[in-house]
Amino acid sequence: MKQLQPLHSLNQTQRIALAGVLALLLPIFSPNLFRPLGRASPSLFSEWNAPRPRHLRLLEGALHRQISIRQQVELWSPLPDQSWKPCTQSFTGSPLPEKSQGFLQVFLDGGLNQQRMGICDAVAVAKILNVTLVIPRLEVNPVWQDSSSFADIFDVDHFVTVLKDEVRIVRELPTQYAWSTRDYYATGIRATRIKTAPTHASAEWYVENVLPVIQSYGIAAVAPFSHRLAFDNVPESIQRLRCKVNFEALNFVPRIRELGDALVHRLRNPPSTSKTSGDTDPTERVNTIARSGAGKFVVLHLRFDKDMAAHSGCDFGGGKAEKLALAKYRQVIWQGRVLNSQFTDEELRNKGRCPLTPEEIGLLLSALGFTNNTRLYLASHQVYGGEARISTLRKLFPVLENKKSLASAEELAEVEGKASLMAAVDYYVSMKSDIFISASPGNMHNALLAHRAYLNLKTINPNMILLGQVLVNKSLGWSEFEGAVVNGHKNRQGQLRLRKQKQSIYTYPAPDCMCKAA
Repeated sequence: MKQLQPLHSLNQTQRIALAGVLALLLPIFSPNLFRPLGRASPSLFSEWNAPRPRHLRLLEGALHRQISIRQQVELWSPLPDQSWKPCTQSFTGSPLPEKSQGFLQVFLDGGLNQQRMGICDAVAVAKILNVTLVIPRLEVNPVWQDSSSFADIFDVDHFVTVLKDEVRIVRELPTQYAWSTRDYYATGIRATRIKTAPTHASAEWYVENVLPVIQSYGIAAVAPFSHRLAFDNVPESIQRLRCKVNFEALNFVPRIRELGDALVHRLRNPPSTSKTSGDTDPTERVNTIARSGAGKFVVLHLRFDKDMAAHSGCDFGGGKAEKLALAKYRQVIWQGRVLNSQFTDEELRNKGRCPLTPEEIGLLLSALGFTNNTRLYLASHQVYGGEARISTLRKLFPVLENKKSLASAEELAEVEGKASLMAAVDYYVSMKSDIFISASPGNMHNALLAHRAYLNLKTINPNMILLGQVLVNKSLGWSEFEGAVVNGHKNRQGQLRLRKQKQSIYTYPAPDCMCKAA
């Protein structure tokens, strides 16, 4: 039998041939090296080019910034009373009729906060039609593959009790309607399935199109049901009911609240041995600054996943490989139909259409007056680009925390790998924070903007157009950048904004769900 030659005895031609064979076989035996690691992270070879800081001049200024005591005190002070109060507690809608006209089912897709809006709309539609609502079914998210049910996330008993005088709600259908399931509707055209509900449909549309089906068959199932009820020309009682569901009836289950409370306690009471970067300054000035933020924390919703990066059409400094990878992703997911891709990066930034990178949100926080010992809780899934993209933010704010840094593996076991439960924990912690800020608009940003406004809690809403314009200007020094940021955010720290025509009640709860105090 002929023995194989040792590698060192092969001639150059043979070595080149062997290397070629190995290069061809590597993708077969180790495919994960060549495919994206997920929606958050790039693959090792196809798109990895560790992004470097893009705003070095500003970064240098931020690292050596002087902190104003007055700015610190103002920053951490609670919002003053804005003379608006929640109205839903004192609101009593029309009494329930003695008999329900039938049953309403809805199937909700999207992430946690999109489903939350759908639940509120479902209760409102049930009230409009005088029908019994079946606890909404949450669809398996095609992105995160989370099969969590309503009862896995929300306290059903609390939900039913809070709304008992408004709407009839059942956990399951009676036996005679047990056939009305998701599988039943997936296998054919059914008379009880409503597929044509328009986006932002009027109350009249449901009366004219859904109620007759319920009156004929005793039940109707509406799917899809995301964003299927209008915000305008809706009775005041229905608007307030939507807010009552959103802010009072939808409580998370005890295990989520307990984990959230544990995280909040650890954020407010860090170990005495915790260290931050830089030498301790014993002066009274620094002591005053430290006291301003003692026991307090900021939640940063750092939404920077691959979907957002690709859909924005912006350049995030990852080089040619990243640009090509995001362009390919746009083609696969949206078949290239992304409006922003026809504009240049500078045009998009000047219009405020580019999500803030971790580096840019760090510069924003620094300019607003947050010190490097500020405790930041990151409410997000993995950031596209991984730790390399977060490193600049960590350099500015070394006390970065998240669920995994604060909780044990045992504590996280019940929520780990379940995107909706993880998002629920982040939502809960965000509502308990002293200040909330989101790196870019989205469903969670909007949901928390509304909920915190409802309770008069401080929330920083980034001025995306201003930030896009100043960050494009590479000649801008730190003092000019800081001044522009401070001036541009004076009225974006929780000041109540009244809802305008066509705007969402789930982003702007006043004046529909809040009353002006005497």
